[in-house]
Amino acid sequence: MSSKVSILGLKLPTDPRWVNLAAISLEEVLTDHAFCEQKAATSAISLIQRYPDRQRLVDELAPIVTEEWGHFRQVLAEMKKRGFALGKQRKDEYVNKLMEFQQKGGAPHLVLLDRLLIFALIEARSAERFRLLSEGLQDEYLREFYRKFMISEAGHYRLFIDLANEYLPEELVRKRWQEWLAYEAEMIASLTVRGDRMH
Repeated sequence: MSSKVSILGLKLPTDPRWVNLAAISLEEVLTDHAFCEQKAATSAISLIQRYPDRQRLVDELAPIVTEEWGHFRQVLAEMKKRGFALGKQRKDEYVNKLMEFQQKGGAPHLVLLDRLLIFALIEARSAERFRLLSEGLQDEYLREFYRKFMISEAGHYRLFIDLANEYLPEELVRKRWQEWLAYEAEMIASLTVRGDRMH
């Protein structure tokens, strides 16, 4: 496992075939990327709406909403430049499977913890995939395009972990994070490798 993967905590690197498949499914992967950015913005809004009393969470996520929506617009502009049309949103099997692992109907602080850790995990995996695109695509412009996204998503991953540690005991966060990482690695191993999806 490369050190760049382990820095983000992920237990299983993406199959190296993924970037080659993505390169030949560029219109589809850009469409999926666009919707991922849109969902990231709406998810940050939903956290603010659910936890308006958590001042740091509100303060930190308000600019993330703007940033993620800006990313959505950047991907749309890139698609338009290349003559691609935004396709329909597809079912996100990765995120849906993550949601199956979260605690439902439990203590409110544990529900908050899982919400924050789900977002951290999605951002970590996205950063890892963007790194692969920034290193593996032939198109030099797109390599730089995705390098910037990689840096941004890695920062978001760190922010969600920091917010979890802000509101919950660090030992609890660490334990649950390891459970999430183990679950995500098993899930990644079970999913079909396909280049028309970001995850």
